Amino acid sequence: MNKMITPLVAFGAGMVAYNLVQRNNLMSERQMKRMMRKVKRAMS
Repeated sequence: MNKMITPLVAFGAGMVAYNLVQRNNLMSERQMKRMMRKVKRAMS
């Protein structure tokens, strides 16, 4: 059960960060893609 919850929490936190960044335009598109790749790798 715990193995399922942890990636979901990480994914949720990633989505919140992604939305904040998009609203504030703090990061370039390239950095954003790199971060999403790290998130996906952490989840798998």
